[in-house]
Amino acid sequence: MTRPLITATRDGLACERGEFVIDPWREVETALISHAHADHARAGSQRYIAPHSSVPLLQRRLGASAVIEGVHYGEQRSFGSTTVSFHPAGHVLGSAQIRVECEGDVWLFTGDFKRAADPSCEPFESVSCDTLISEATFGLPIYRWPPGHVVAEQILAWWDENRAAGRPSVLFCYALGKAQRVLAELAALTDRTAFLHGAVAPLVDIYRDAGVVMLPTEKVDLRAKRRYDGELVVAPPGASGSTWMRRFAGASTGFCSGWMRVRGNRRRRGYDRGFVLSDHADWAELLATIEDASPTRVLLTHGRTDVLVRYLRERGFDAAALETSYTDGDGSVDHEAEV
Repeated sequence: MTRPLITATRDGLACERGEFVIDPWREVETALISHAHADHARAGSQRYIAPHSSVPLLQRRLGASAVIEGVHYGEQRSFGSTTVSFHPAGHVLGSAQIRVECEGDVWLFTGDFKRAADPSCEPFESVSCDTLISEATFGLPIYRWPPGHVVAEQILAWWDENRAAGRPSVLFCYALGKAQRVLAELAALTDRTAFLHGAVAPLVDIYRDAGVVMLPTEKVDLRAKRRYDGELVVAPPGASGSTWMRRFAGASTGFCSGWMRVRGNRRRRGYDRGFVLSDHADWAELLATIEDASPTRVLLTHGRTDVLVRYLRERGFDAAALETSYTDGDGSVDHEAEV
């Protein structure tokens, strides 16, 4: 049996023939990075390769001394005996699927991805392969997402209601990716100014520098004694329940996440409103991606791998779970609170 081109090791998803590791969770010599979230981009490696639009985010994440080389989407690069290219994943700005080919054998690592329209990042691109390594964060049939513009209309209606009542609207969402998507979706509906938590503001600046059109924004001034009645405030989930919230007396709180698709999650988390908006593929998108890739084998990383593996096997796929150190993001874990 031919040895796998990519294997899960203690360092991450390693390609021995290419002498690199994809999204390593330990320090390595050469790291190929799918996107700038904390569970995929860790500091300490000697050299990082990622799409150009991801570089400013990675530089902020990894530090000014990190050696990061940007590549164009679709550009072919040689690593050892392999040929590698990055393709848009539609997850966040600069996110990529990583295609690895060696002697006619093609593997594709999706990283985190979504296929839905998103005005804040590059659109997903279908890529064919022999072996597909895919996330399965929302690998259950119950997870099906409404269009982003519909969710933006719901957020604006909630904001309008609170504005009329004279109370702040504090919206909690992932600081990298989700916050910028919300601000970009809302920009098609209004030109009001939104106020940003300190963890969100610099990332919004990076998106704006990349040409993404979003609402006008101001950073919440911790020193100014002002009220935010009627305003929209965007913050990471980690700010909920913190002393930072004291300045928003009487606020209505909302949470943006795919997890809001399940009834009860909003109440358990203590938010007034839940908005179903995810930067990961839903059930239908996962299946469509597998169909488009036409792989002979499917390996599934973090999420409900058990359900999707069983579903695929019942339909004749060679499918299995692949253990990794990635997390089920989308707001379930607040990786960005300290950025």
